[in-house]
Formats: sequence, C-alpha cells, structure tokens
Amino acid sequence: MFIAMNRFKVKAGKEAEFEAVWKGRDSRLSEMAGFRSFHLLQGPADAEAGITLYASHTVWESREHFLAWTKSEQFREAHRNAGGNKDLYAGPPQFEGFAAVEGA
Repeated sequence: MFIAMNRFKVKAGKEAEFEAVWKGRDSRLSEMAGFRSFHLLQGPADAEAGITLYASHTVWESREHFLAWTKSEQFREAHRNAGGNKDLYAGPPQFEGFAAVEGA
C-alpha cells in the first residue's frame, strides 16, 4: 500500500472556497488501476500565520500505481485549472509519500 498526501496552507478566510474547488472537481481517480480511496482532510488553523492546514490523502495499492496516475491523462485533466486558484494558498503544496510498513 502507498499513501500520497499533499499538504496545503490555505489562507484564512478562503477555506470554504478551497473546499468548494475540491468538491467540484472531477478527479477521475476511480478510473485508475490500483486506486483505493481519497480523503480531503482539514487540519488546524494557525491564526498567527493566517492559514488553515489541509491535506489531500489518496491510498493506492502500490507506489507504481500512484506514479502511473501522475503520468495519466486523468491526472492532467484533474489538475488542468489548478493554477487558477493560487490566491487561495500561502505557498505551494507539499507532497509526502508513504509506503506501508504495517497495517490492518
């Protein structure tokens, strides 16, 4: 199992707009071999920094399945308009990938 996460620092006051973008997009993840699940997670707000932390979380059968997604037409279509929402973010997303060592 491989878990792919992107961490987003969303500007304070832009949370609802950020969530609407994610809820309204057609990711086409379900078309991909090896895809298991997706979650958009909201973390804590940092009033001092003026951000709320979010993470997109996808679970794949393997790292190879995830890499195939990143090279797919579905990936290109899902991310086609990503640059149009830069005003929502306090910096670029941070990717983190994890291979499962143990799990239930």
